[in-house]
Amino acid sequence: MNEWGYGESDRAVTDLTELLVRTAVADGGRRISVHLADQDRRALIVALSHRTCTAATDAALLPRLTRLGAVSCGSDVAVGGRRVWAVLDL
Repeated sequence: MNEWGYGESDRAVTDLTELLVRTAVADGGRRISVHLADQDRRALIVALSHRTCTAATDAALLPRLTRLGAVSCGSDVAVGGRRVWAVLDL
């Protein structure tokens, strides 16, 4: 995030990204995708498992993301796999 001028947010970005990636990896697929975008001093981090999973998201996930600094977060399952995401202020 330093390259984008948001160095003060590096720890929160790292912690949120690690949790989102671990959640996607836990679905047991062969690959995941991570997407990062910024707009209006906010970052969106999305991890996609690429494996359709019918298991419910761990009830502790969203509160954990919030404690790590997410101002908004969520999880859903689509044809392309489970998607978990977090938005944080930069």
